[in-house]
Amino acid sequence: MKKKEKFVKIFNLSVSSVLLNFVNKELLPGTSVSKKQFWKGFSDAVHFLAPKNKKLLEIRERIQKSIDSFHLERKSKSFNFIEYKRFLKKIDYIKNVGPNFKIQTKNVDKEISSICGPQLVCPVSNARFLLNAANARWVSLYDSLYGSNIIPETKGAVKGKTYNPIRGKEVIEYTRELLDRYIPLKNRSWKNLDIVPNIINGKLNIELKNKKQLTGYKKNNNRLSSLLFKNNNLHIDILFDHNEKLEINNPEGNQDPLKIHDVILESAISTICDHEDSVAAVDAEDKVVGYRNWLLLMKGSLSSKFSKKGKIINRKLNPDREYRSFNNQKIKLHGRSLLLNRNVGHLMTNHAILLKDGSECPEGILDAFITSTACLHDFKRKGNSRVNSIYIVKPKMHGPEECEFTNLIFSKVERVLKLKPNQILCGIMDEERRTSVNLKECIRILKKRVFFINTGFLDRTGDEIHTSMETGPMVLKGDMKSTKWINAYENNNVDIGLICGFSGKAQIGKGMWAMPDLLKEMMSQKISHPQSGANCAWVPSPTAASLHALHYHEVDVFALHKKIKKRKSADLNHLITIPVSHNPKWSKQTIERELKNNCQGILGYVVRWIDQSVGCSKVPDINGIGLMEDRATCRISSQLIANWLHHGVCSKKQVLEIMKKMAKIVDFQNLKDSSMKGQDPYQPMAVHFEKSVAFKAACDLVFHGKYQPSGYTEPLLHFNRLIKKSV
Repeated sequence: MKKKEKFVKIFNLSVSSVLLNFVNKELLPGTSVSKKQFWKGFSDAVHFLAPKNKKLLEIRERIQKSIDSFHLERKSKSFNFIEYKRFLKKIDYIKNVGPNFKIQTKNVDKEISSICGPQLVCPVSNARFLLNAANARWVSLYDSLYGSNIIPETKGAVKGKTYNPIRGKEVIEYTRELLDRYIPLKNRSWKNLDIVPNIINGKLNIELKNKKQLTGYKKNNNRLSSLLFKNNNLHIDILFDHNEKLEINNPEGNQDPLKIHDVILESAISTICDHEDSVAAVDAEDKVVGYRNWLLLMKGSLSSKFSKKGKIINRKLNPDREYRSFNNQKIKLHGRSLLLNRNVGHLMTNHAILLKDGSECPEGILDAFITSTACLHDFKRKGNSRVNSIYIVKPKMHGPEECEFTNLIFSKVERVLKLKPNQILCGIMDEERRTSVNLKECIRILKKRVFFINTGFLDRTGDEIHTSMETGPMVLKGDMKSTKWINAYENNNVDIGLICGFSGKAQIGKGMWAMPDLLKEMMSQKISHPQSGANCAWVPSPTAASLHALHYHEVDVFALHKKIKKRKSADLNHLITIPVSHNPKWSKQTIERELKNNCQGILGYVVRWIDQSVGCSKVPDINGIGLMEDRATCRISSQLIANWLHHGVCSKKQVLEIMKKMAKIVDFQNLKDSSMKGQDPYQPMAVHFEKSVAFKAACDLVFHGKYQPSGYTEPLLHFNRLIKKSV
């Protein structure tokens, strides 16, 4: 049995000794904040805030009951949209829209305000992943192309276990075409350039079509080693290998006639270090792992040792990059992605701290205090924010009142830590229906803090299904993206952001590419994100970041904003159009296929969450394609099946049988998955369905999905993970 957790009384709190020791011995030393200042301030703040937190959750439930009653009372009648909209306004679900305004956010780093590019999302619990993400500001294009499916493995261009010069040649040719497109030469082509680039008498011996793109250079032993260019405010660094000593992969030496060793792209401009959907943190022990990693990032001292190809590698944060301008001035570029912190939402509590009445501390309040305090260490070194701002992304807020509560939390933190007002900036995740329909008013509340709005298709769809659970059976998951509301939702986010003055001041973001191995497909599809007006979009890996960066070389997003501003804004009526399937005529095969797909996804994710404490990973789908799964994907899948069960599209017996079949498939996939070997020994669900905590949790998400708050998965996942951890 797991050792019982110890608690220490401090002011009006009972604090887990694990958390207390972390705060007192690791977090606070090196700051000007004393133990008394922190703990008394936190105690006073949380006892003031917790009742308000509880009331807001009660309002969520009250509104949901009102909506359920509205649909139930009209079950036998044809749906009247005008009546529905009037009702939503009556219950204060849709707010009155105030006059236009512009956000007033100050002290924003250029990565947020003026550089468009990819945004990584990384679980804060994994130090190695965090370092990879932070260092993904600069990524090898050669490596990204060589290792991805963008270069086909035809005509001898296979990846293989050792370097393949044929594939290398394909990578070089592909890169040349990109250079011709993004930094074209005057009267020449990178593809057939016959002189090696060099700097002679302070001038480059080749001429660019646009001279302003040439930014700087580096020399090594008086030979050109690097040329720095800029396109759409993103840097491209061409590395040269005159001595043929850098080409470690190719035993034949540098095969490039121009002596180019690599092309480094400025890639992950920002990274969200995630305490929420991509982690499995249920107690003080888990929370401290994430908090410590974040603290060490802010101190600049995070490292991770691991074995690769028989060698021990100690990974650290990359330094800044230095160059010379052509007027002999020093150029210093940030060497790491700008790190943002995603706290949890308002729903969950955590027994790491107990309040004076014995209740658990709201986890979002705890996150705000701890993660903000950690940033004090960065203020001295400016290794992350050069303007001493704290960036917190806040998920799963329902409407303006909850945005106001977040504003209040941050104000309390600022007072306790003696920060300036609005020094903690806020990213608004537009992923709940009540926030979408009131996005302008949500932003108005946070107009002095907001640095980011972002759409999240999966969570937003989960809330869409749950909110309108009583309306009828929802359309197939794959058909959601062609419904009226989703198009209006994506456009509305951009429209409102631009109306509120985000362009050149804050980020307008789009969601994740979920198939990290299918990058050729990503390149054809994800360009739609910058084309939609988004100046950042989520990617699952450094490789995906470098390739998605190419889209921002293609699209001048800020120029596009001027055009988008002129279009007609998204229609609110479309935004609240319910994706219900009236009189569905799905075949048995279609229903079964949809159930299998969703059950497999739920089980694949939940078994890793419950048994392995893995909150986000590449989980094989029913066809064996690796998908980046987190709680959002689990939410939409479980809510859809819960909806279908409620409306008789399928039966509990049918779903349970499919769950058991899919559990066997998931077991097989996980037992042969090499990425699982570093985890605790995998425990198959299908050996004893009755004894598997993970299988029970997956079933509960479906069979009790209708009754979960807003359709969230956290309550059941946390409950069952704690059971699993207790043994």
